[in-house]
Amino acid sequence: MTTAAPAQRTVLERFPAGHPRGSWPADEYAAAQRAQGIDARVVMDLVSDEFLVVAGASSQ
Repeated sequence: MTTAAPAQRTVLERFPAGHPRGSWPADEYAAAQRAQGIDARVVMDLVSDEFLVVAGASSQ
């Protein structure tokens, strides 16, 4: 049985999930990072209840 190593990711910024605008601030930040050429996307961290903007994340 072969298991793949988890993809290396860097958290660029954290946004509280309870924000009145939801994930919009995280989405806007990720879009700004992509405009600068950084492969950024938003993921939800259920443990910390935060939206994370991560770089270097491969789709899973």
